[in-house]
Amino acid sequence: MKFTKMHGIGNDYIYVNCFKEKVKNPGKLARIISDRHTGIGGDGLILISPSKKADVRMRMFNADGSEAQMCGNGIRCVAKYVYEHKIAKSSGGFDKLTAGRFVIPGQPPFPASLKIETGRGVLTIGLSINKKGEVQKACVNMGEPILSPKAIPVGIQKSIVVNEPITVLGQRLLMTCVSMGNPHAVFFCKDVKKIELERLGPAIENHKMFPQRTNVHFVQVDSRTNVHFVQVNKKSEFTMRTWERGSGITLACGTGACACCVAAVLTKRCGRKSTAHLPGGDLELFWSEETNCVYMTGPAVEVFEGVFSLKNGI
Repeated sequence: MKFTKMHGIGNDYIYVNCFKEKVKNPGKLARIISDRHTGIGGDGLILISPSKKADVRMRMFNADGSEAQMCGNGIRCVAKYVYEHKIAKSSGGFDKLTAGRFVIPGQPPFPASLKIETGRGVLTIGLSINKKGEVQKACVNMGEPILSPKAIPVGIQKSIVVNEPITVLGQRLLMTCVSMGNPHAVFFCKDVKKIELERLGPAIENHKMFPQRTNVHFVQVDSRTNVHFVQVNKKSEFTMRTWERGSGITLACGTGACACCVAAVLTKRCGRKSTAHLPGGDLELFWSEETNCVYMTGPAVEVFEGVFSLKNGI
């Protein structure tokens, strides 16, 4: 099986072009190839397949084999792969992808774009292309944040979950919950470096309050727009660390960064435009009042290609 290793600010996955390859048991394969000692090594497996609804379909499997609805860093890499390898159903027509198909409110249109089917639905990605025809950055319309506890899901009987207390390992923490197609619990703190993420992460992920488990993020606000948070065009900054559901501590989480942006606005800590500093790099985020969608911009990098030997009925 041919594969490509790619990463978005350190959030690394193994990508398989299912226009050419067949994967019978992706959950089992994800567990095997994600192992950093006996496999290829990565945060999981992402399959790029044909779609009847979009240019391509993306399926994402965590390192433990569980399937997730979305991956923000992963979808940027899928867009890069699809554009540069010309494998979409519109293959050969990429020169016809015109500016204006993807626009962030208040910003110039991107020169090219793709539509990718995910567990969250069909998402649109704007592409920044260099003179060599390579995708340097991608901006994803991540859709509207889901704030209903039942839809996230989280076992709290309220309209939204903002600064809600939860006790974990004897500690009382305040959490804000958001879904970006997958569940996120966000905790604000003074210093993310002092958080015992390896202890708190799995305890929160598997807390009985989360029927489908959850991604866990600790966030330190570095700068604010102003005290009333009304200047939407001014950027805020925050630093975050992530325990990813099914994968553990990761260098980055795109959907998580979007959830943290939304949580920071809901708790009046940041404005709607933010730069998220993650261990693997930075993401630019914008929760638009006009569309109610979250836009995430960041890099996508191809690391290497290879061939993996399929055995044991994978």
